[in-house]
Amino acid sequence: MALLHAYLWFRLVRSTTGPGSLRRRLTALTVVLAVLPVAALLSRGLLPIEAAAPLSWIGYSWLGIALYAVLALVVLEPVRLLGNALIGRLVSTPVLPSERRRPSRGLDAAAPPDGGTAPGRGAVRQDGGVQSGADGEVQTEVVPSGGRRPPRRDVAAALLESGTAPGGGAVREDGNVIDRRRFLARGLAVTAGAVALGTAGTGAYFANSAPVVRRVPVTLRGLDPALDGLRIVTFSDGHLSATYGGRRFERVVELVNEQRPDVVAIVGDLVDGGVDELREDVAPLADLVSEQGVYFVTGNHEYFVDTRAWMRHLPTLGVDVLRNERVAIRRGGASFDLAGIDDRTAAASGLPGHGADLDAALDGRDGDTPVVLLAHQPVQVEQAAAAGVDLQLSGHTHGGQLWPFDYAVRLDQPAVEGWSRHGDTRLYVTSGAGYWGPPMRVGARPEVTVVELRAPGR
Repeated sequence: MALLHAYLWFRLVRSTTGPGSLRRRLTALTVVLAVLPVAALLSRGLLPIEAAAPLSWIGYSWLGIALYAVLALVVLEPVRLLGNALIGRLVSTPVLPSERRRPSRGLDAAAPPDGGTAPGRGAVRQDGGVQSGADGEVQTEVVPSGGRRPPRRDVAAALLESGTAPGGGAVREDGNVIDRRRFLARGLAVTAGAVALGTAGTGAYFANSAPVVRRVPVTLRGLDPALDGLRIVTFSDGHLSATYGGRRFERVVELVNEQRPDVVAIVGDLVDGGVDELREDVAPLADLVSEQGVYFVTGNHEYFVDTRAWMRHLPTLGVDVLRNERVAIRRGGASFDLAGIDDRTAAASGLPGHGADLDAALDGRDGDTPVVLLAHQPVQVEQAAAAGVDLQLSGHTHGGQLWPFDYAVRLDQPAVEGWSRHGDTRLYVTSGAGYWGPPMRVGARPEVTVVELRAPGR
């Protein structure tokens, strides 16, 4: 955070202002803005959710704007460097009279009185005539009007000695250069600010809009034809918190019910707060309607709060928590296994009995029965593929949430969103219903996914 804001200060404050009170005030503002996102993060659990909400909205919103301001400034950096080089070259080069122009009156007026020297070191008479220089070279007479112009090389020498161009323009890199570079820096700062605000505003609109519904058919090996068309409606990453919940989460539940699910699968990161804080926000889960039940597996954010309290509370809302176990989903005499495992960070939480254990979840199962695995993080597909899982449903990535940061997510996860194949195991990563941090989504719409199971040949 310090490095990000140091760069913003250098480009938006130091490069656009001179020393003085304005720069000092903008520097103080930059320090305050750098502290806000950190304060918003630390306020979780330390302040009541009502008190934390304004700080979270302001701090995280600024963080999103700052990230895109930095990206815009980095993209504009070549323009700044090229512009500064051209300004230095044009302003610092003396401008010589044209072949067809007389010397400016500024030069004549600047001619020294009797006893001085002309550009070629010839003595100047009172009438402006020029005598021979010390090296014997005949100099051209300087006259108020008409006559011959001074030789180009002598004018150039005079300019370089005096540090002035015709009309008094600076030859050296002085305030004129600084002013032009500052003007360029201000123009680039305004451009970067407009890009950042426009992108963040668009991202805020999409993050708080209704999720899109994606329908994804998938063929499972060995699936009984009686199960063909069975719908697993899945979502993840609600991140109920000081900045997300209320009507927006009610809308997610309504969308899920509209899909007439046979199974509802919530694949982690449902909450970012305690049960007492979010009791009302999570209450709409009790309204979910499903033929075969509502199932949940933990995400990494469930281990940032009182995990055991949530594991006790969710079943009171009709949500079954799968912790390294499986259940049979049946239609008539046909069935497939729905398994769920803890998040991969669960073991580090220190909670007894918590930790991803796929072997326990699959222990004793019939190898001819298809298995669908709920696992919060896509990277857990490595174990799933080794264990012969047919399909894994995951979340965690938010689809990248803020483009182009999805490329950073790829360093940790094998997939960011959508379908991918890993050996004989298929993986679907839903982009999530909510958000974390900046209340924005750029290039990754919130999503509810309908997975329609298909029997081979159907």
